[in-house]
Amino acid sequence: MSPADDPSVVIGDDGLARPVWASTDPLMREYYDSEWGMPVRDERGLFERLSLEAFQSGLSWATILRKRPAFRSAFADFDPDAVALFDDADRARLMGDAGIVRNRLKIDATIQNARAVVGLRADEGLVDFVWSFRPAETPSPQTMAEVPTTSPESVALSKALKKRGFTFVGPTTMHALMEAVGLVDTHLVGSHRRGTSGVWVDAPRPGARQAASAPGHDS
Repeated sequence: MSPADDPSVVIGDDGLARPVWASTDPLMREYYDSEWGMPVRDERGLFERLSLEAFQSGLSWATILRKRPAFRSAFADFDPDAVALFDDADRARLMGDAGIVRNRLKIDATIQNARAVVGLRADEGLVDFVWSFRPAETPSPQTMAEVPTTSPESVALSKALKKRGFTFVGPTTMHALMEAVGLVDTHLVGSHRRGTSGVWVDAPRPGARQAASAPGHDS
Protein backbone atom coordinates (compact mmCIF):
# COMPACT_ATOMS: atom_id res chain seq x y z
CA MET A 1 0.00 0.00 0.00
CA SER A 2 1.40 3.38 -0.97
CA PRO A 3 1.09 6.44 1.32
CA ALA A 4 -1.38 7.92 -1.15
CA ASP A 5 -3.67 4.89 -0.71
CA ASP A 6 -3.39 4.69 3.08
CA PRO A 7 -5.89 6.80 5.03
CA SER A 8 -3.64 6.42 8.10
CA VAL A 9 -0.90 8.42 6.38
CA VAL A 10 -1.07 12.03 5.24
CA ILE A 11 1.31 13.68 2.78
CA GLY A 12 2.34 17.07 4.18
CA ASP A 13 3.00 20.25 2.27
CA ASP A 14 6.67 19.31 2.45
CA GLY A 15 5.94 16.08 0.58
CA LEU A 16 6.62 13.87 3.60
CA ALA A 17 4.27 11.12 4.81
CA ARG A 18 3.14 11.15 8.44
CA PRO A 19 0.37 9.49 10.44
CA VAL A 20 -2.81 11.50 10.84
CA TRP A 21 -2.08 12.30 14.50
CA ALA A 22 1.15 14.09 13.53
CA SER A 23 -0.07 15.80 10.38
CA THR A 24 -1.88 18.97 11.47
CA ASP A 25 -0.85 20.35 14.88
CA PRO A 26 2.55 22.06 14.37
CA LEU A 27 3.75 21.07 17.85
CA MET A 28 2.82 17.42 17.36
CA ARG A 29 4.36 17.44 13.89
CA GLU A 30 7.65 18.80 15.23
CA TYR A 31 7.64 16.27 18.05
CA TYR A 32 6.99 13.44 15.60
CA ASP A 33 9.63 14.58 13.13
CA SER A 34 12.41 15.22 15.61
CA GLU A 35 11.86 13.25 18.80
CA TRP A 36 9.24 10.50 18.93
CA GLY A 37 10.83 7.08 18.51
CA MET A 38 14.41 8.30 18.83
CA PRO A 39 16.56 6.48 21.39
CA VAL A 40 16.66 7.97 24.90
CA ARG A 41 19.59 6.55 26.84
CA ASP A 42 20.13 9.04 29.66
CA GLU A 43 18.57 8.69 33.10
CA ARG A 44 17.03 12.15 33.33
CA GLY A 45 15.59 11.99 29.83
CA LEU A 46 14.09 8.57 30.46
CA PHE A 47 12.66 9.63 33.82
CA GLU A 48 11.03 12.61 32.11
CA ARG A 49 9.43 10.42 29.44
CA LEU A 50 8.29 7.92 32.07
CA SER A 51 6.73 10.72 34.11
CA LEU A 52 5.02 12.43 31.19
CA GLU A 53 3.59 9.17 29.90
CA ALA A 54 2.05 8.63 33.34
CA PHE A 55 0.57 12.13 33.34
CA GLN A 56 -0.79 11.52 29.84
CA SER A 57 -2.94 8.61 31.01
CA GLY A 58 -6.54 9.54 30.17
CA LEU A 59 -5.50 12.71 28.34
CA SER A 60 -4.21 13.58 24.87
CA TRP A 61 -0.49 13.68 24.24
CA ALA A 62 -0.92 17.13 22.69
CA THR A 63 -2.10 18.40 26.08
CA ILE A 64 1.00 17.03 27.80
CA LEU A 65 3.31 18.33 25.10
CA ARG A 66 1.95 21.87 25.45
CA LYS A 67 2.47 21.69 29.20
CA ARG A 68 5.94 20.18 28.95
CA PRO A 69 7.87 23.40 29.73
CA ALA A 70 5.71 23.89 32.83
CA PHE A 71 6.26 20.27 33.87
CA ARG A 72 10.02 20.71 33.54
CA SER A 73 9.94 23.83 35.67
CA ALA A 74 7.69 22.26 38.30
CA PHE A 75 9.69 19.03 38.58
CA ALA A 76 13.24 20.43 38.69
CA ASP A 77 13.87 19.57 35.05
CA PHE A 78 13.12 15.96 36.00
CA ASP A 79 16.31 15.55 38.01
CA PRO A 80 15.53 12.32 39.92
CA ASP A 81 17.69 13.32 42.89
CA ALA A 82 15.84 16.61 43.29
CA VAL A 83 12.36 15.16 42.78
CA ALA A 84 13.09 12.33 45.21
CA LEU A 85 13.44 14.96 47.96
CA PHE A 86 10.07 16.61 47.29
CA ASP A 87 7.96 16.88 50.44
CA ASP A 88 4.44 17.91 51.42
CA ALA A 89 5.21 21.55 50.66
CA ASP A 90 6.22 20.56 47.14
CA ARG A 91 3.07 18.52 46.74
CA ALA A 92 1.00 21.55 47.75
CA ARG A 93 2.98 23.72 45.32
CA LEU A 94 2.39 21.27 42.49
CA MET A 95 -1.32 20.96 43.22
CA GLY A 96 -1.53 24.73 42.92
CA ASP A 97 0.39 24.91 39.63
CA ALA A 98 -2.12 25.52 36.82
CA GLY A 99 0.60 24.94 34.23
CA ILE A 100 0.71 21.18 34.85
CA VAL A 101 -1.85 18.42 35.26
CA ARG A 102 -2.95 18.78 38.87
CA ASN A 103 -3.64 15.16 39.70
CA ARG A 104 -2.50 14.22 43.19
CA LEU A 105 -2.08 10.53 42.41
CA LYS A 106 0.11 11.28 39.38
CA ILE A 107 2.12 13.87 41.30
CA ASP A 108 2.70 11.39 44.14
CA ALA A 109 3.64 8.74 41.58
CA THR A 110 6.27 11.01 40.01
CA ILE A 111 7.88 11.64 43.39
CA GLN A 112 7.76 7.94 44.27
CA ASN A 113 9.18 7.01 40.87
CA ALA A 114 12.07 9.45 41.31
CA ARG A 115 12.94 7.65 44.54
CA ALA A 116 12.68 4.33 42.73
CA VAL A 117 15.03 5.63 40.01
CA VAL A 118 17.60 6.57 42.65
CA GLY A 119 17.22 3.15 44.28
CA LEU A 120 17.67 1.37 40.96
CA ARG A 121 21.17 2.82 40.59
CA ALA A 122 22.44 0.22 43.05
CA ASP A 123 21.59 -2.40 40.44
CA GLU A 124 21.69 -1.76 36.70
CA GLY A 125 20.15 1.71 36.65
CA LEU A 126 16.97 2.91 34.97
CA VAL A 127 18.34 3.11 31.43
CA ASP A 128 19.86 -0.37 31.27
CA PHE A 129 16.86 -1.80 33.13
CA VAL A 130 14.29 -0.39 30.71
CA TRP A 131 16.34 -1.09 27.59
CA SER A 132 16.83 -4.72 28.62
CA PHE A 133 13.16 -5.20 27.72
CA ARG A 134 13.72 -4.32 24.09
CA PRO A 135 12.06 -7.09 22.07
CA ALA A 136 13.83 -9.22 19.49
CA GLU A 137 11.61 -7.81 16.73
CA THR A 138 9.63 -4.64 16.18
CA PRO A 139 6.13 -4.31 14.69
CA SER A 140 5.76 -3.24 11.07
CA PRO A 141 2.32 -1.59 10.99
CA GLN A 142 0.90 -0.55 7.65
CA THR A 143 -2.05 1.33 9.20
CA MET A 144 -2.90 2.84 12.57
CA ALA A 145 -5.27 -0.08 13.20
CA GLU A 146 -2.24 -2.38 13.13
CA VAL A 147 -0.27 -0.44 15.78
CA PRO A 148 -0.34 -2.45 19.03
CA THR A 149 -1.10 -0.78 22.36
CA THR A 150 0.59 -3.41 24.51
CA SER A 151 3.07 -6.22 24.03
CA PRO A 152 4.48 -9.10 26.08
CA GLU A 153 7.53 -6.92 26.72
CA SER A 154 5.50 -3.95 27.94
CA VAL A 155 3.58 -6.24 30.29
CA ALA A 156 6.85 -7.66 31.61
CA LEU A 157 8.40 -4.21 31.97
CA SER A 158 5.35 -2.97 33.85
CA LYS A 159 5.49 -5.85 36.31
CA ALA A 160 9.24 -5.53 36.81
CA LEU A 161 9.07 -1.79 37.46
CA LYS A 162 6.26 -2.26 39.97
CA LYS A 163 8.45 -4.74 41.84
CA ARG A 164 11.10 -2.02 42.00
CA GLY A 165 8.68 0.45 43.58
CA PHE A 166 7.40 2.31 40.51
CA THR A 167 3.74 3.28 40.12
CA PHE A 168 1.55 4.43 37.21
CA VAL A 169 3.55 2.10 34.95
CA GLY A 170 0.80 -0.07 33.47
CA PRO A 171 1.38 -2.16 30.31
CA THR A 172 -0.27 0.37 27.97
CA THR A 173 1.69 3.26 29.45
CA MET A 174 4.91 1.26 29.22
CA HIS A 175 4.20 0.37 25.60
CA ALA A 176 3.76 4.07 24.84
CA LEU A 177 7.07 4.71 26.60
CA MET A 178 8.78 2.00 24.57
CA GLU A 179 7.47 3.59 21.36
CA ALA A 180 8.52 7.08 22.43
CA VAL A 181 12.10 6.20 23.40
CA GLY A 182 12.96 3.81 20.58
CA LEU A 183 12.65 0.35 22.12
CA VAL A 184 10.17 -0.45 19.36
CA ASP A 185 9.57 1.23 16.03
CA THR A 186 5.85 1.65 15.43
CA HIS A 187 6.21 4.32 12.78
CA LEU A 188 3.92 3.29 9.96
CA VAL A 189 5.76 1.61 7.12
CA GLY A 190 4.68 4.41 4.79
CA SER A 191 5.94 7.18 7.10
CA HIS A 192 9.08 9.14 6.35
CA ARG A 193 10.27 8.40 9.90
CA ARG A 194 10.13 4.62 9.62
CA GLY A 195 13.52 3.10 10.47
CA THR A 196 15.22 6.42 11.26
CA SER A 197 16.09 5.69 14.90
CA GLY A 198 19.14 3.62 14.05
CA VAL A 199 18.07 1.01 16.60
CA TRP A 200 16.52 -1.61 14.37
CA VAL A 201 18.12 -3.85 11.76
CA ASP A 202 16.57 -6.58 9.65
CA ALA A 203 17.94 -9.45 11.69
CA PRO A 204 16.60 -10.13 15.20
CA ARG A 205 18.93 -8.86 17.89
CA PRO A 206 20.64 -11.75 19.69
CA GLY A 207 20.58 -11.79 23.45
CA ALA A 208 17.40 -9.74 23.85
CA ARG A 209 15.61 -10.33 27.14
CA GLN A 210 12.41 -12.18 26.37
CA ALA A 211 9.17 -11.46 28.21
CA ALA A 212 8.94 -15.02 29.51
CA SER A 213 12.33 -14.78 31.23
CA ALA A 214 12.17 -11.19 32.42
CA PRO A 215 12.34 -10.69 36.18
CA GLY A 216 9.34 -9.71 38.19
CA HIS A 217 6.64 -11.66 36.37
CA ASP A 218 3.74 -11.48 38.76
CA SER A 219 0.03 -11.11 38.24
